[in-house]
Amino acid sequence: MHVFVAMPFGTKEGINFNKVYSDLIKPALEEEGFEVFRADEEQKAGEIRTDMFQELLLADLVVADLSIDNPNVWYEMGVRHALRSRGIVQINSKRSYMPFDVYTDRKLSYNIRDGVPDKESLSKDKAALRTMCRETMLSWYGRKISPVYHLLPYLEEPNWKKLQVGEAKEFWEKQWAWESKINVAREKQRPGDILVLANEAPIYALRLEAYRNAGKALMDLGQFSFGLEQIEKALAMNPKDMIASQYKGILLGRCKKFELAKEWMRSLVQENSRDSETLALLGRVEKNAWVQAWRGEDNEKTIEQMKDDAAYEEGLLREAIDPYYQAFVLEPIHYYSGINALTLLHLLAYLTGDITQSEKLKALEGGIRWAIQSALSKGTPSFKDYWARVSLGDVEVLVSDTPVIEKAYKYAVAVSENNWFDLDSSRQQLLILRDLGFRPKEVDAAIKVFDRALEKIQKPEIRVKPKSVFLFSGHMIDAPGRTDPRFPNDKKYFDIAANAIAAKLDELGAGKEDIALCGGACGGDLLFAESVLERELHLQIRIPFEEPTFLRKSVSFAGNIWQDKFYKVKNNPNTTLYVMPDEIGAAPEGVDAYARDNLWQLYTALSLKPENAPERVRFICLWNRKESDGPGGTKDMYEQISKHLGRAYVLDTNELFKK
Repeated sequence: MHVFVAMPFGTKEGINFNKVYSDLIKPALEEEGFEVFRADEEQKAGEIRTDMFQELLLADLVVADLSIDNPNVWYEMGVRHALRSRGIVQINSKRSYMPFDVYTDRKLSYNIRDGVPDKESLSKDKAALRTMCRETMLSWYGRKISPVYHLLPYLEEPNWKKLQVGEAKEFWEKQWAWESKINVAREKQRPGDILVLANEAPIYALRLEAYRNAGKALMDLGQFSFGLEQIEKALAMNPKDMIASQYKGILLGRCKKFELAKEWMRSLVQENSRDSETLALLGRVEKNAWVQAWRGEDNEKTIEQMKDDAAYEEGLLREAIDPYYQAFVLEPIHYYSGINALTLLHLLAYLTGDITQSEKLKALEGGIRWAIQSALSKGTPSFKDYWARVSLGDVEVLVSDTPVIEKAYKYAVAVSENNWFDLDSSRQQLLILRDLGFRPKEVDAAIKVFDRALEKIQKPEIRVKPKSVFLFSGHMIDAPGRTDPRFPNDKKYFDIAANAIAAKLDELGAGKEDIALCGGACGGDLLFAESVLERELHLQIRIPFEEPTFLRKSVSFAGNIWQDKFYKVKNNPNTTLYVMPDEIGAAPEGVDAYARDNLWQLYTALSLKPENAPERVRFICLWNRKESDGPGGTKDMYEQISKHLGRAYVLDTNELFKK
């Protein structure tokens, strides 16, 4: 996290504030893991106030030294109080009184002797400052610290993105670069990439939005449990965040936790009873529960069986209709709610013979047509009109004949920009009608419009769900001069390790339908790679550096035999090599590249498995069960896989290499 220090510079009123900063404030906060910045440290040419305003807006924490009445410091603290409701710590020395406006605020006093921090109490003062800053951040959503926001409870913080400060774009550029990586990972359909990047959002102040973006991207890719993890992180930062709360309701439903999803969304509706989007999302959860109840997991049901089961679940259907209908009545331009209410009311009449809603159906149909035409008449760019146009088609499929239906859906497809996901989503809604035998001739004609459109588009690379996923980590060949041997550079040990890996793969039934992931280092990685390729598995190798650097650090030092193995494995048609800097960028400052590569492999492996089946990730490690030399070793991977419920198989080199 980033700390901005607002304090006097130089020596003033007998206090050497530069020494206070260098001996007390900066080292104390850096020991706690903060990145610390003071305005006079900015070396670039330009207006110092520009950097100051950026810091006061976006810094996770502001430490204000109020030891003397320095106008600049008081001004800066006032700006922070006005912009942010939390994240400020007041410190002082030699002060017997405090102005009324901040008299009641919690403060920390430090000790001065001869104008510099008192050496006898310096350790104690540093510990106290670390504790206060840590507790301030941990209680981020507790009591508001700013007296402005505390005394004006309905005042809301400004939208930070609208307060970009002049030429000071350093924070924003870091955030934009991060968001670009997330978007690329989503387009490439790589949830493992997103999961690594999600923890690397550069600005804590914007990290809530970062977790929301990551959660939404994972939801779009069908990684619902991982998406829920990211949304929970966002809600941990702000339990009242509406967007994250809505996503949580959707994801609980997608994880088939329907009762939890309903309870969550109903509580949101109680708190936001006048919000159409929240009501619509409750309807969506109820609708998914109803569909799941009659579709089930049995793909062999006949139309009549599904129709009978759907009618039997009439209560769930009515529960879905009500929030959709309320949302549309509350906000008629919210045609998404209206079309869902209309569709479900038609299905209710079709399944149960209930014709008491006929007048309501006519009125609702007219209202939806008006809402859609209103949206279409606003002259928005055509790509934004897809959902309005397809909703018009959704109305026609309920009440009109085939030519009208086909024309309406073709009108929508024309502005879809060949978005496979949008087109497939619309088709999936029509499949609900088809499965229930509703207007079969008209519905089949509608589905054919989307089938034809989808045939013209290359289907995105949907992640293969293999039978099993094998993940590996193991010791490298010992570097020359290593004092504590782990994997000697001797063919005898190569053969022992290779045989043990092969035996474990055979025991676990590894075959063509499986995927394997590993690094590409000399030793365990390459022996594992050779073994899985012999069994015709698809192999993904992920390395933390550009190939020349990786070869120098992790392969070539052990001899030409290992470099030859690397190229042979790399060039196998069943192998895909992923280079971390090319795919998700280099490791951020302070993050170990090998540990990050481990997480990248792990998250990718977990995302390849079927949802809710962690046992399908089988982790094989060639390990002496000792601490690693540093971050990113085999022990690190073993601990990570244990946290994520994967199955670990240890090939203990203490036993193997005795033979």
